[in-house]
Amino acid sequence: MAVKRFLDILLSIIGILLASPLILVIILLVYIKLGKPILFTQDRVGINGKIFKMYKFRTMLNTTDKDGNLLPDNERLTPFGRKLRSTSLDELPELINVLKGEMSLVGPRPLLVDYLPLYSQEQMKRHNMRPGITGWAQVNGRNSIDWKTKFEFDVWYVENWSLMLDFKILLMTLVKVFKKEGICADGSATAERFNGAN
Repeated sequence: MAVKRFLDILLSIIGILLASPLILVIILLVYIKLGKPILFTQDRVGINGKIFKMYKFRTMLNTTDKDGNLLPDNERLTPFGRKLRSTSLDELPELINVLKGEMSLVGPRPLLVDYLPLYSQEQMKRHNMRPGITGWAQVNGRNSIDWKTKFEFDVWYVENWSLMLDFKILLMTLVKVFKKEGICADGSATAERFNGAN
């Protein structure tokens, strides 16, 4: 695991340096098209159930209804935001989470805090490793597969981790991003919520 952490730090630094011109352009575009804040931050569950703040570029407007409640995702997601998501460029700020030790380049995706009470004991095993920017579930369907299958992929990864598997997932991720596969669940602008009972 020490080697995995070393590679996370090394590759994240290289990634940030190489992508810095693109990151600056995205910051400018988000500011022009969506305004402030530039980053979307949200509490997510990390290794051993520890809560951390995950960073992403904003892809949605903060439009609310007459009662002050945010409108549904598909009404707030702009064409620009949809494009940013389809290329996965909105996830570039997660490299900061990797450098901070809250995430890894590869691992089960960090999910919402309110999902915690809904996991089975088997599904909780996904928190035995740092969450990742990409993972085995992401290269095998991402948001287009059901939660039961997604968690099975996550637990399988945790129980079968190796550096070779991580390299395989990173290569498969590049292909998936290029093909723009599995970005959203059917009929949804984002991933369908997990409600337990899987």
